Amino acid sequence: MVVAAGRGTRAGGGAPKQYRVVHGAPVIRHALALFVAHPEVDLVQPVINRDDAASFAEASAGLAVRPVAFGGATRQISVRAGLEALEKEAPRVVLVHDAARPFTSPALISRAIAAGGGGAAIPGLALTDTIKAVDDEGHVLDTVDRSRLRAVQTPQAFAFDPLLAAHRRAFLAGRDDFTDDAALAEWAGMTVKLFEGEAGNMKLTTEEDFTRVAAAEWAALPDIRTATGYDVHAFADGDHVWLGGVRIPYPRALSGHSDADVPMHALVDAILGALADGDIGAHFPPTDPQWRGASSDKFLAFAVDRVRRRGGRIAHLDITIVCEAPRIGPHRDAMRARIAEIAGITIDRVAVKATTNEKLGFIGRGEGIAAMASATVRLPAAHP
Repeated sequence: MVVAAGRGTRAGGGAPKQYRVVHGAPVIRHALALFVAHPEVDLVQPVINRDDAASFAEASAGLAVRPVAFGGATRQISVRAGLEALEKEAPRVVLVHDAARPFTSPALISRAIAAGGGGAAIPGLALTDTIKAVDDEGHVLDTVDRSRLRAVQTPQAFAFDPLLAAHRRAFLAGRDDFTDDAALAEWAGMTVKLFEGEAGNMKLTTEEDFTRVAAAEWAALPDIRTATGYDVHAFADGDHVWLGGVRIPYPRALSGHSDADVPMHALVDAILGALADGDIGAHFPPTDPQWRGASSDKFLAFAVDRVRRRGGRIAHLDITIVCEAPRIGPHRDAMRARIAEIAGITIDRVAVKATTNEKLGFIGRGEGIAAMASATVRLPAAHP
């Protein structure tokens, strides 16, 4: 069971933390995928907030998970909802995992399954820092002996029937204040065993946690490459142009085999250039009829996927559009947003600029539009 009904307000970022992107995918997708792929796991039960149904559907697309259960105002209510949803499946052991822990290893999951058959087991780590007890004013009262203390993680593992019975008993008793299932199990009289956790099994709680993850991700991509692209298309008869993935009404169109989106084509060449992977014409030849009138967002998505397949990430995209008309300013942010969406990056990593050609040359005479682009990508360390 992957519990993801909380709001995660301490993490900032607007959206619930389980739907924020790390390592190229939403946090919750990483957590779900760990269990879906594990050979000892038969069923994966998500528990989500009812308001997040659309976000969850997008984040979990293609993963073999059970229909969602909807959680409540507390973690305890959410876990009970998940257990009720699983009751007809009659599982022997259930693992309860926080969606905000996306870095759990398959080995830790296996340890949890093995330990949970005995009734109740939780992963934990010995504390390495000195621990102080303080009063309400922050004055130190005592130095706590840390030798018997453990920092507890998930997945926590339980025999299914006793855990469901404990949750129902707590509900009838009006208890909904347990912060994890081990505490509830202890209250219900179950013996809880501790097994070794993992330092890398961190819980993403605050904005600082996300910042650390992002810093580590970028640090793992030390091969930084920048390349440029250029494209030009002439005007033809029509009533709109496509620029940067945005349809702009205009008395003329741009002539080309595809949709003639000049800045998109320049950007695709820049990304492919950073990979030393040919150019747009090599991958989408204008002689191939399947690309006639094609939307250029397909070309950009292809280039972005080439970066991902190399284990890399796009760091920054920059475009300069050169034309006398149409005016680019009113459409600039729409272009940035569309390009960022396709590239899977934040809008602050996309720049769109525009200039005229001062009435000089074919651009100055209003015969067409040109665009220049640069792309910076980061890849894993290159092999010698």
